[in-house]
Amino acid sequence: MTLHTEDQDISQSVPEVSFDEFPPVSYEEWRREAELTLKGAPFEKRLRTRTYEGITLEPLYVGENTADFLQKTTLPGELDFLRGTEPLGYIDGSWAIAQGVEATLPEEANTLIREELKAGSTAVSLDLNGDTLRCREGESDGERGVSLSTLKDMETLLDGIDMKEKELHIFAGPSALPLLALFAAREETQPGRSGIKGCIGADPLGMLARDGKLPCTLDRLYDEMALAARWSQEAMSSLKTVLVRGDVYHDGGAGVVQELAFAMSTGIAYVRALLQRGMDAESAAGQMRFSFSLGLNFFMEIAKLRAARMLWSQIIEAFGGSTAAREIDIFANTSSFTETVYDPYVNVLRGTTEAFSAVVGGISGMRVRPLDEAVGQSIPSSRRIARNIQVLLKSEFNLLQPVDPAGGSWYIEALTKQVAESAWKMLQQIEEKGGMADSIASGFVQKEVAAVLESRFANLDTRTDRAVGTNMYPNTAEKPLQREAPDKAEVQRKRSAAVEEYRSGTDKKRREEALAGISGQENGLPADLMKTLADVFSAGATLCEVRERLNSGCEAGPEAAAIEPRRWTEKYEALRKRSEEYAAKTGRRIRIFLANMGPLAQHKARADFSTSFMEVADFDVLKNSGFSAVDEAVEAAVQSGADAAVICSTDDTYPEIVPPLARGIKESSPEMMVLLAGSPAPEYKESYLEAGVDDFIHVRANCRQILENIQKARGIE
Repeated sequence: MTLHTEDQDISQSVPEVSFDEFPPVSYEEWRREAELTLKGAPFEKRLRTRTYEGITLEPLYVGENTADFLQKTTLPGELDFLRGTEPLGYIDGSWAIAQGVEATLPEEANTLIREELKAGSTAVSLDLNGDTLRCREGESDGERGVSLSTLKDMETLLDGIDMKEKELHIFAGPSALPLLALFAAREETQPGRSGIKGCIGADPLGMLARDGKLPCTLDRLYDEMALAARWSQEAMSSLKTVLVRGDVYHDGGAGVVQELAFAMSTGIAYVRALLQRGMDAESAAGQMRFSFSLGLNFFMEIAKLRAARMLWSQIIEAFGGSTAAREIDIFANTSSFTETVYDPYVNVLRGTTEAFSAVVGGISGMRVRPLDEAVGQSIPSSRRIARNIQVLLKSEFNLLQPVDPAGGSWYIEALTKQVAESAWKMLQQIEEKGGMADSIASGFVQKEVAAVLESRFANLDTRTDRAVGTNMYPNTAEKPLQREAPDKAEVQRKRSAAVEEYRSGTDKKRREEALAGISGQENGLPADLMKTLADVFSAGATLCEVRERLNSGCEAGPEAAAIEPRRWTEKYEALRKRSEEYAAKTGRRIRIFLANMGPLAQHKARADFSTSFMEVADFDVLKNSGFSAVDEAVEAAVQSGADAAVICSTDDTYPEIVPPLARGIKESSPEMMVLLAGSPAPEYKESYLEAGVDDFIHVRANCRQILENIQKARGIE
């Protein structure tokens, strides 16, 4: 390249770049070279990867992979919104930073909201506790989240916060009606409430899947959904009242295809319910927000969000919705399923990659979970780190600038097609079974989620999947994070006292008369019910009283098997916790003696592998420089008083040393377990077992099961 002066034409100083010297290579040519490199190993097994979604990932993607799919001539904001709903991406409007607030007491939650908004959050995101979601009092099940019951609680929660300037994101439970009415009662004296935007959304089907039951029939909840939607259109046109949560299934262990299919099927059920209650497709779609959790498979999660936009667009088009109605509103959460208790600072890395995939995939708002959320109530520094991940993505990584950065990628475009087609196929299965409600009631949804969850656990057990700091590379010097658990009884006492104090200051007769005004449930909901409910809350009623009144005259709700929230490392964490409790109780850790045979080069690789294998359960590994004779190793193992011994050497030496070594240890110390590092040759395995070897540890071994067996041998259940 030549230097140029100011008056030179820059284009003349830059030579043309030609790639003619690199001849084009076909996929077939590349594959032949790859197979030569594999030296006979099977191409399909070594270079193709099967995912939890049943999708096979190729080692190389080329233009042909997207020839029938890639939207080469479309721009973001066009066609099926595959490339995004906004023509300029985040340039015209960034995604909302909505860090969760889960302090139980309304006054504490208000303080956290103020701090979040001051420090960089641009939306108010609330987690409601179990009592509030289910409209009950005095039955706390320990779920974290804000407790709301009265108008005073709502006033305290939002005191000093200008809601016209901020977006809301609140999951309201199986029905948004009571919480919306409580919110409306608070907003009666607030000017300009029609400018409030965001979502106070209900998800009855998601609640049925999560809890296994509902407070009343789905038809009644759909009636309430329609009433809330109409009221929002008139009073708060930018506030959505339906929140379809794919998170319920993700948190239970589901794969991307399942989460997407279940969310789309739920959305279809809600559109149908609203259409049956007099709304049009335009209005119904405009009331919906989708919430998805983002897992660790970076490209798969990007494909999920792109596929969601495309599928929802086609669904609403089929219902007769306009182009504007076909745009999907997506709120993202980093995964709670992938969070770990041990080595929790790795959660920062997990959360960052998950948030990055969300931004690249295209979202309207996001919550990044604090690193210590799985441990307990998050501390300010953890919340700050989580919040700043989004601030950095915006401000320092400059992710506001690229519009559809994944567009045109042969890999992501092909993966998006596969995800969309697989989700559509499952969606059709659900339709054939009668829809999402029937699929939950029959157990189909739960069975699908459970199958993937078990696969995830199985892959962790064999360490095919690696959770750094948990089932691989554990930090043995780690001191677990300590988070002071709130005094649940004291919190409940404060909440009960606050509610009673508020009620004592209201007119009991007026409250009872107002509650009596919630009538007509047997014949459907009156059109002016929202006004009635707001008046009821102004008279001093509680959420529980309102819900009970709404349920009167209504049959009991459906029941189903619940999909409980899980975490992928929970079994390994329980394993390690048992070891820690054993050590605290007995004053000694479970000890593992390494019977290293021969010089360092002979045993080191398997000794290192065995050390890492055993430290996963916080066992104390007794190391040495190796033994030249079997008798020496037997004597050292017995004198160590270890709970188990691991023989470490090479396959060539094992036939000679393993039988006498294992037999010698068992004869002198029958209670000591003997393990062999490495997968035994088939012709020798039986002789090793007969000599006293209890198990074998290698890359395909069930790590968790072997470690649990060692614990059980020591009486740890």
